[in-house]
Amino acid sequence: MTSDSHDGDHRACNRALRPFLKWAGGKRQLLPVLREFYPESFGKYHEPFLGSGAVFFDLAGRLTNGRVRLTDVNADLIGCWLRLRDSPDAVIAGLRKLATGYHKSPNEHFYRVRNDEFNPARSEIMNGNGVRAEAYTSDLAAMFIYLNRTGYNGLFRLNSTGQFNVPRGRYRNPRICDEGNLQRVSSILCELSVEIEHASFDAVLQSASTSDFIYFDPPYAPLSTTAQFTTYTAGGFGAEDQRELQRIVLGLVSKGCHVVLSNSTAPQITALYGDNSEAQKLNIKAHTVPARRAINSNASRRGHVNEYIITNVRGRTG
Repeated sequence: MTSDSHDGDHRACNRALRPFLKWAGGKRQLLPVLREFYPESFGKYHEPFLGSGAVFFDLAGRLTNGRVRLTDVNADLIGCWLRLRDSPDAVIAGLRKLATGYHKSPNEHFYRVRNDEFNPARSEIMNGNGVRAEAYTSDLAAMFIYLNRTGYNGLFRLNSTGQFNVPRGRYRNPRICDEGNLQRVSSILCELSVEIEHASFDAVLQSASTSDFIYFDPPYAPLSTTAQFTTYTAGGFGAEDQRELQRIVLGLVSKGCHVVLSNSTAPQITALYGDNSEAQKLNIKAHTVPARRAINSNASRRGHVNEYIITNVRGRTG
């Protein structure tokens, strides 16, 4: 398949499919740059930090049945993806009702659903390790999407007692139930027999084989002590996690996999990849690209910043 035909696939998929969730650090705006580093051919596709799945959707036209594995450590997220894949009609029916309630009384409805329905229902499917993704119901998935589409910046945050506590966002008319896109998402997940699993990112070192393509989009290393935002999960994602991720990346490249990783240009990340002799021996390069950050408590600090695309794949422009 030529590069031109790849671009055509991407454009077609972008028109037909888009993420159904907003997610902190989502990659839709960075896709034109990321596409430069998609391998020309590959075996199975793995996305261990699934989030909104923007890169998965972008690649959908090139993926083959039974050769896609999507994972995340956030059990609620995985539970939602599973239910949308397997029970789209029930999820959509629930969202329709939620959308109607929201438009009648946005503030009251949001907090009632969050506090009196979503959190109690989550508690019923928890064990000692947290929510059981496989036990997620269609109603929970509908509420998860609803709270994501109407909550502040699409964040997922739990308090010290494990309760979802993101406040309502300031949206005039949020699109809560995009029925057509939800049906298309469910269809592509079924057509490709996509594996969706609650798992840590390090599991990919065992599941991936030579020639597979792995895209990593971890919580970014903070550029400063005041810029830290790693609370995608209860445990956060700190410096030791970044070092473990580097170990996984080196291991995958050594196995002959195609790896692409997004991250900040923090000094820690430069030391792990840009100035690292092991990475250099494996022809892993840290490419600096412009991107736009949307999450910052100070609006004046949002805007264009540099990020890294770290990969052993040679970009089309060299």
